[in-house]
Amino acid sequence: MTAIIDVFSRYIVGWNLSNSLDASASIDVVKNAVEKLGKPEILNSDQGSQFTSEAYLNILKEYCIAISMDSKGRALDNIYIERFWRTIKYDYIYINPPSDGIALYKGTGLVHELLK
Repeated sequence: MTAIIDVFSRYIVGWNLSNSLDASASIDVVKNAVEKLGKPEILNSDQGSQFTSEAYLNILKEYCIAISMDSKGRALDNIYIERFWRTIKYDYIYINPPSDGIALYKGTGLVHELLK
């Protein structure tokens, strides 16, 4: 899952789910969030392969978004989204293990409420 959180409001401004680490799902999240809400000044991510790919970095450069990446092993660099991941796991996935990716994507009430 790729999600973008606005640090000021703590609102999830975009998200997508993919069964691969291909950059295309993350690029789609960025494009949709920018189209919907405008571009941020800075976008922070970890150093996953999808976020260090040339295609992903080029999209950020195209939108003139400053690129910020967490240091290796530093989950606290991006504590707001890390807290969101914890909530998704403990309040939904661990309680309601999905049978497949489609079930995970559709989720139930809690996931939809968290992503509104």
